[in-house]
Amino acid sequence: MRENYFSNILRWRWLVLLLFIAMVGGIASGAKLLRFETSYQIFFSDDNPQLLAFEHLQDTYTKNDNVLFVLAPKNGKIFTKDMLKVIKDLTKASWQIPYSIRVDSLTNFQHTEAEGDDLLVADLVENIDNLTDADLDRIKSIVLNEPLLLNRMIPPTADVTGVNVTIQLPAKDPVAEVPEVAAFVEKMAADLRLAHPDVDVYLTGVTMMNNAFPTAAQKDMATLVPTMFLVVIITLGIMFRSFSATFATVIIIMMTVATTMGLTGWLGIPLTGPSSSAPTIILTMAVADCVHIIVSFLYILRHNGGTDKRAAILESLRINLHPVFLTTVTTAIGFLSMNFGEVPPFRDLGNMVAMGVGTAFILSITVLPALLLILPIKVKKDTSRTGIMMDKFGEFVVQKRNTLAITMVGVVLVLAAFIPNNELNDEFVKYFSENIHFRVASDFSNDRLTGIYNIDYSLDSGEENGVSSPEFLQHVEDFANWYRKQPEVVHVNSITDIFKRLNRTMHGDDPSWYKLPKARDLAAQYLLLYEMSLPYGLDLNNQINLDKSATRFVVTMKNISTNQILDVADRARKWQQENLPKSMQVEGSSPTVMFAHIGYRNIRSMLYGMSAALVLISMIMMISLRSVKIGLISLIPNLVPMIMAFGLWGMLVGEVGLALSIVTGMTLGIVVDDSVHFLSKYLRARREQNASSQDAVRYAFSTVGTALWVTSAVLVCGFFVLTFSDFKLNSGMGLLTAITITFALIADFLLLPPLLMLLEKDS
Repeated sequence: MRENYFSNILRWRWLVLLLFIAMVGGIASGAKLLRFETSYQIFFSDDNPQLLAFEHLQDTYTKNDNVLFVLAPKNGKIFTKDMLKVIKDLTKASWQIPYSIRVDSLTNFQHTEAEGDDLLVADLVENIDNLTDADLDRIKSIVLNEPLLLNRMIPPTADVTGVNVTIQLPAKDPVAEVPEVAAFVEKMAADLRLAHPDVDVYLTGVTMMNNAFPTAAQKDMATLVPTMFLVVIITLGIMFRSFSATFATVIIIMMTVATTMGLTGWLGIPLTGPSSSAPTIILTMAVADCVHIIVSFLYILRHNGGTDKRAAILESLRINLHPVFLTTVTTAIGFLSMNFGEVPPFRDLGNMVAMGVGTAFILSITVLPALLLILPIKVKKDTSRTGIMMDKFGEFVVQKRNTLAITMVGVVLVLAAFIPNNELNDEFVKYFSENIHFRVASDFSNDRLTGIYNIDYSLDSGEENGVSSPEFLQHVEDFANWYRKQPEVVHVNSITDIFKRLNRTMHGDDPSWYKLPKARDLAAQYLLLYEMSLPYGLDLNNQINLDKSATRFVVTMKNISTNQILDVADRARKWQQENLPKSMQVEGSSPTVMFAHIGYRNIRSMLYGMSAALVLISMIMMISLRSVKIGLISLIPNLVPMIMAFGLWGMLVGEVGLALSIVTGMTLGIVVDDSVHFLSKYLRARREQNASSQDAVRYAFSTVGTALWVTSAVLVCGFFVLTFSDFKLNSGMGLLTAITITFALIADFLLLPPLLMLLEKDS
C-alpha cells in the first residue's frame, strides 16, 4: 500500500502539485482574520485567581489603565512659569485623549484652604502669568510636602514631573482601542517636543505597555522571519549543492507557514508577543522532514550515478517515512504539552507549531516528492566530502566509545550540579528590549520619578460609611506607615493622607493638626465637604467605593524582581495578620502581583505537561521501534540535553523567567527527532543487515549523520535568530532552546552510540 501510494504521487505529480497549491491557497486565506491582542491580561487564563482578584478590585473602583507623560526640562527646573504652563496645557489637552476619564498633574491638584467654616478646594496652580517668585516658592513648598504628590507626581529633586491620564476602554474593539490611544498620545508627545525642544517627554503606563506587545510582535514578524528564510536558504544551498533541492525545500516551508497561519486565522487564535514567534519556529521545524528525505534521495542518486530519480525518491521515502512520521508525532506531542501551562499565549504557540509540524509532514510526503521528480536535478557520482567526513567521525566514535561515554557522563554531572543555581525571577518591564520606547520611558520614570510596579488593596471597614471610622482610619494609617518603611517602596497612596490634610486645613493650616480626626461625624463631614467641592473627573471614586465601606490602598514600588515582589507581599500579609482585624486582612492584587505569581504557576503546570509528554513519547518509541530496551535507552539522550542546558544556564545566568519555564516541554519534542532518526537507522542495520552494534553505529552515521547535523544547525540558527527579538520572552526562549538543541546533537553523536554499543550485545 505504501509503495502504491508513493508511486501514484509520482505518477500524478502535476495533479498533486496543483491540488495542494489550491488547498494551501484556500486555507492560507484565513490569515486575513489574524488579529493582535493588545492587553497584558492575555497572559492569564480566565480562572487565574490573581486576575479574578484584580478584576474584582477594578469593578469596585476606577480601572487603573493609564498613560503617564513624564516631563523632564533640560534645565532641571519644574517650578518656573514656563514649565508650569507646559504642564497646565498638557493637562488640559489630555482630557481629549480617547477614553480618558481622569487627568492628574501638579497644576490641577485639588489644594484645600479654609475660609471661616467653609472649605475651599481649587487647582493648585491658577493664573500662571500673574505668579510671583514668592508664589512659585509657595507652590513648590506645598508640592514637596504633600504625600499624595511626592514620589508619585514629582521626586524630591523637583527636576521631573508627571501627568497621569486614566484610561477606561469600552472594550468594544480591544484590538483597535489601545493603538488608537497610543497613536493619539504619541502625536501629542511629538507636538510637545516640537513646541518645547527644551523639554524631554517620555510615555509609559499600562496602556503604553499594552501597545508595546503588538508593536514588538509586528516588528519581529517583519524582521526575524525574512532573516530566518535567508539563513535557511544559505544553509540548505551549501549542504545540498543543488538549486532544485533547495528550491523544493523553500516551497515546502512557504506552504507550511502559509497553511499554519491560515489555520490560526480560521480558528480564531490571536497573535501575541509569544505566539508571534510561531512563523520563525515553524519555518525552522519544516526544514527537518525535507532535509532527511532529500539527503537520502541525493545520497542514493549519487551512488547510482544520477540515472534513476524515481527509484531514488521511492527508496528515500521508504527508509524515511517511519522515522519522519515518528518525529512528527513526538515533536507535536512536545509542543502540545504546552497546553498544560498557565499562560494562554504559550498554549497558542504550542498549538500553532504543532499544526505546522503536521502540515510539514503531509507536504513532505506529497508535494516534495512531486517537486523532486519535476525539477531537474543533476548530481555527480558520490564525491561528497561531508559523507566521507561523517564516515570518519563515525569510526572515531566507535573506536573511542568508552572514553566518550565516561567523558560525556562527567560533563553531564558537572553541568547538572549547577541547575540549583537557577532562580525563578521576572521583571515584566524587562520583557521588552531597550529598542522599545516603552522600556526606555519606564526605566527613566523608575530612575527619576516613580515606579510602575504596584500592589493594590481594597481595605474593607465592614460597614456602610465605615471609611470615616477613626478606628478604621487608624488601621489604614498604620498599614501605610509600615509600607513606607519598606526599602522597596517608592510611594503609598492612602485615603488617610486626605483626611489628615482636611483636618489641618479646617484648623487654620496649623501643622499640629495634621493628624486623623478623632470623631467619626467630623471625619464624615470633612469628606462630604471635600467631595462636594471636587470638579468633574477628579472625584474619589478611584479611592472609595459607592457605599463608603472600603478604600483603595496603592503601594508603588521600584522596578524589582518577582521574588522581591512576592517577598514584600508576604511580609505585608504577616503584618496584617498581627496588626489588623480579620475583615481588613486581604491579599494585594495588581498586574505586578499577577506576573509575579504566573511564573511559579506555569513551571508547576509545565512539569506535569512534560512528564505526561515524556511518558507518551517513551511508549511511542518503544512500540514504534519494537524494542523496550531501545525505547528506554532513548530516554537518556532525550533528557540529557535539557539537564545540560539548564545547568549551563545556571552557571552563566542563574535566572529563569516566564518564557524559559516552557522550554523543557517545547524542546522535548524537538530533541527526540535526532535520536529517532539515529535509532531507526541503527535498528535497520541490525535487523535488515544483521550488523554488529559497531557496524550499525557506522551505518547510522553514514546514512543519517549529515542530515542530523544539518537539521540541528538549521534549528539552532532558527531559534538563535529569535534572540534578536525585542520581546525578551522570545529572545530568552530562543537562546535556551538553541543551547538545548546543540547539546541534543552532542548527546546523539557522542553519548547515544557508546551507550548502544555498551548495552546492545551482538548475536
